[in-house]
Amino acid sequence: MNNIVTRTVDTAALAQLVADGIPPFMARIYAARGISRSEQLTPELSRLIPLDQLLNVGTMATLLADAIAVRKKLLIVADYDADGATACAVGLRALRLFGADVDYLVPNRFEYGYGLTPEIVQLAASEKKPDVLITVDNGIASIDGVAEANRLGMKVLITDHHLPGDRLPDAWCIINPNQPGCSFPSKNLAGVGVMFYLMLALRAEFRKRGAYVDKTEPNLGFLLDLVALGTVADVVKLDDNNRLLVQQGLQRIRAGRAQAGINALFNAAGREVRRAGTYDLGFVAGPRLNAAGRMDDMSVGIECLTTDDPGRAADIARQLDQFNRKRRDVEAGMQESALASVENVQPGYTLSLYDPGWHQGVIGILASRLRERFHRPTFAFASSGNGELKGSGRSIPALHLRDALDLVSKRHPELIVRFGGHAAAAGLTLHENGFKPFCAAFEAVATELLTPADLEREWVTDGSLPPEEMTLANATTLADSVWGQGFPEPRFYDHFEVVAQRIVGERHLKLRLRREASPLGGRRGKQQLDAMLFGHADPLPETIAATYRLSANHYNGAVTLQLLLEHWQAA
Repeated sequence: MNNIVTRTVDTAALAQLVADGIPPFMARIYAARGISRSEQLTPELSRLIPLDQLLNVGTMATLLADAIAVRKKLLIVADYDADGATACAVGLRALRLFGADVDYLVPNRFEYGYGLTPEIVQLAASEKKPDVLITVDNGIASIDGVAEANRLGMKVLITDHHLPGDRLPDAWCIINPNQPGCSFPSKNLAGVGVMFYLMLALRAEFRKRGAYVDKTEPNLGFLLDLVALGTVADVVKLDDNNRLLVQQGLQRIRAGRAQAGINALFNAAGREVRRAGTYDLGFVAGPRLNAAGRMDDMSVGIECLTTDDPGRAADIARQLDQFNRKRRDVEAGMQESALASVENVQPGYTLSLYDPGWHQGVIGILASRLRERFHRPTFAFASSGNGELKGSGRSIPALHLRDALDLVSKRHPELIVRFGGHAAAAGLTLHENGFKPFCAAFEAVATELLTPADLEREWVTDGSLPPEEMTLANATTLADSVWGQGFPEPRFYDHFEVVAQRIVGERHLKLRLRREASPLGGRRGKQQLDAMLFGHADPLPETIAATYRLSANHYNGAVTLQLLLEHWQAA
């Protein structure tokens, strides 16, 4: 843990935040994350980026309103992850509220793969017979799928947030903050955020048509818990706009006003909704929802999010919890075999692995785990059973993964069947014999784009925490705040004496630490602190340097301060 980097604090922003009434502790945290005005922290929805800045959203709302007016059959085609599931649920709930005849279809990843493919269009036409297809969290790269829908006489509305390719599908209308010509300031909207904006625009269109002259217009705020869950689970950057959406959603969850399905997911995991935080969305509810798409069929997850029956939601959430337990067992076995295969291999600039026995639904998590361990852009591949390999990749900050795949594809046009994704995560399909050529091609591209320094892991912290700020009150404030991708939860770095340590739960360490306290009454004492180190059962040395988070530990009705150690070394 040699590369400790302390975030830079903008002193002018810090001074302004303190002048605005933000406590110095939080002002310093915010100023190090690009916050310069207290207005950026206020939770009012009036701060949302205006609808009209999202290219084509008004046009698509008009097309939808016209279709609803003449009872056209609408079909949402969703993605099979948490973002796609929540976006689908937002669309179903809102469109039904607006009187639409709407259904949904989510491709089974093991049969159809990702996106609006010609095959899924044909399935939709034969089973659902829609007039209009609405994609959520997919579609921007579906050239062939949209062409097939056009051939079959269906209109396609694309709502997506992924990066487009060299050309766009010939769709009826497209909204995507990342499409050419869109000046929407936040390019980080998740798929569920794009769908929420469309539903806001649709309500505005109905308002313009006089639909609410004699009745109360619907309050779409009831969808914000879904928006928050999908946004955090998709690990998009939490810029001002996304943080506001997440904050609003968390407020609804904590106040007991969440959808029955979200409450059920919390209950199945043994978490209290009144203390819901971004951790619960990203690491509790999100994985259970994602487990449906990974291990079975995401329609189970969508049903959980769209039912209003608490009993039904509870039954589905227990099923999702079982899927998640199975996913963890499968993942553990895959990780063990992956580590064994690289034990005697020195990774280059990249790491790409394939095992014919790996589960296609879990390779994304495996790639993430290996990326964390080796700090290399990593792809994990599984067989799709039809002569192709499915790959899922995760990258490090220095390499834009989708751009790297684009380079590989341009240099080796026959190698990649299809690909798509973001800077940090991407997926692709190869021919069955394409694994080794891909490894070589991906390594060559990464070698050009990266330097050895890029492969050195850095631990970024907010520096040393003064003892007087190491308090339960500050831990509680942090727990109530919104943290995530691009707006990381504070980590601190200090030296401690290890006073006591014992193993709990067979593989975790419960610790008692001591450090110098601030002078009090002219004397300097010792501050003693409880701490946990998860996933580590070997004893620590007498003194350590550690990065850690502040935590409010709720146990047996009491709330105490606890440090959560993340990385340590002998001091």
